[in-house]
Amino acid sequence: MASGSEAIEHIVLFKVKDETDPSKVTAWLDALNGLNSLDQVSHLSAGPILRTQNSSFTHILHSRYNSKHDLAAYSLHPRHVTVVKEQGQPIVEDILAVDWVAPDLDRTPLIPGSAIRLSLLKLKENEGDDVKSEILGVIKGIKEVLGGISEFNYGENFSPGRNKGYSLAWLAVFPGRRELEEAVASNEELGNFKEKVRAFVESEFVVDYVVPPP
Repeated sequence: MASGSEAIEHIVLFKVKDETDPSKVTAWLDALNGLNSLDQVSHLSAGPILRTQNSSFTHILHSRYNSKHDLAAYSLHPRHVTVVKEQGQPIVEDILAVDWVAPDLDRTPLIPGSAIRLSLLKLKENEGDDVKSEILGVIKGIKEVLGGISEFNYGENFSPGRNKGYSLAWLAVFPGRRELEEAVASNEELGNFKEKVRAFVESEFVVDYVVPPP
């Protein structure tokens, strides 16, 4: 397994316009997934969101990079820019993006059919670094209460331009949808986590996603 100190998680949530022709959505997703072949990309998948809480987003792009430099190079790559401008912008009406450093993250591409639980937290105004550190400490413990996890990481967003104020994130990968469903169903410990951070959190987005076939 390839791992290292500066692996980067890159998440983009999209809301596709309601009236969009499904064929245009399919073509856009195919083009996004085609970016997986770029040298800068360690893993990339895009597809419809399985389930979401507290948001109207419809699709997600999840990708990983070996460094912030690789992420920046991907963002500026002509193929990426073309997909965004020619196929994404005409059909997408809202977007949210976050990036965080995930130390020692496995860079091996996720297996199609793997299921992801993503949580994004927006803290209340004027909460300081001490509160962030406390919440990140609580998030670290989630790995122990969600059974069946094959990967877990978390961090603080370092790209404020499109994050809509969501500064903290965690992401859990499961072998499949069944394992995700079993892990989160009536999980009291997960509920306890939310209670521990409720006083500091203004809002939370939760997104479930299944990695599509290539």
